[in-house]
Amino acid sequence: MIDFLLRIANLCKKELLAIFKDPASRVILFVPAIMQSLIFGYAATYDLSNVPYALLDQSRTGASTELIAHLDSTGVFHRVATLRTQADIREVIDTEKALLVIQIAPNFEQQLGAGQPAAIQLILDARNSNTAGSAAGYVGAVVERYNAELRTRAGAPPVPLTIESRAWFNPNLETRWNLLPGLVAALSMLQTLLLTALSVAREREQGTFDQLLVTPMSPLEIMIGKALPPVLVGLAQSTLILLVALFWFGIPMAGSLITLYTGLVFFTVASVGIGLSISAVSASMQQAMLYTFVLLMPMMLLSGLTTPVRNMPHVLQLITMANPLRFAIDLVQRVYLEGVGLATVWHNLIPLSIIAIVTLPLAAWLFRHRLV
Repeated sequence: MIDFLLRIANLCKKELLAIFKDPASRVILFVPAIMQSLIFGYAATYDLSNVPYALLDQSRTGASTELIAHLDSTGVFHRVATLRTQADIREVIDTEKALLVIQIAPNFEQQLGAGQPAAIQLILDARNSNTAGSAAGYVGAVVERYNAELRTRAGAPPVPLTIESRAWFNPNLETRWNLLPGLVAALSMLQTLLLTALSVAREREQGTFDQLLVTPMSPLEIMIGKALPPVLVGLAQSTLILLVALFWFGIPMAGSLITLYTGLVFFTVASVGIGLSISAVSASMQQAMLYTFVLLMPMMLLSGLTTPVRNMPHVLQLITMANPLRFAIDLVQRVYLEGVGLATVWHNLIPLSIIAIVTLPLAAWLFRHRLV
């Protein structure tokens, strides 16, 4: 066992030296992560496409039914739950079943009939701040149209209906509060996947692959030695982006670092498994880079970072189940913004574990297949 660990440690040392010996490589590893987190934090925005909502109608009158009919007729809002009590609100928001909850007070119709201002309350899931803000704006537009109809009927100038909004997890609806925690996983994956994909391909291209084969290391030991350095680099980059979010942008972290890094370890190992599989089938560094970039863009687009997964076609939602970034972004955002523990996000660890269990043995098999 000691000899086994020493061989892996020596191979890890060799891989880390190969990564860090070139000053240009050191710059590429860390400067892009800082620049991209700053650029995304300042410049990126989201668009609204689909809004699942829950309704708590305590009025249950013709006026409230008419208002909700205006909302449903837009084609943007889709009711996913009809609540009975305020205690039901937390469940639909926490489980991300609904993006917002519309609460209508019991005296809603009486206030409108008396010509008094009446308010509906919006409870927003602001973990996706731009989508939540856009959804609130859409509700505001529907309310304005409803107000116009009421004024036409009554011929009265006062606006009878107003909106009171409350944003959970992101009170100021700042886009970067949602974006930067997601980048803790997304940006680290870029370098992790690329470094892993290039590891074996670099050996073949530089002519040192044959030397590696004559060492007393088994294919499993070589694979472990190739996997550990990218895992460490990926975790270091995640830490760097986390520090940018915490201390540069001042986004408070509500959750536990232990829970966060537990999820990041599962995610990084799954990403390394994909990278090693790419590296095992690549004959050159150019080929490995091509395969990596072919995968990176779909993985980013299908991760839920820029477009909520629930807005995607059903077929694409099924494809995202094989994307480790989807589960990592959901885990990091919930731990960072909500402060949830492992008991809440464990369901994200299961698909990450499955992806790692599938890809790492696959990479080992492909590696042995190349040796034959």
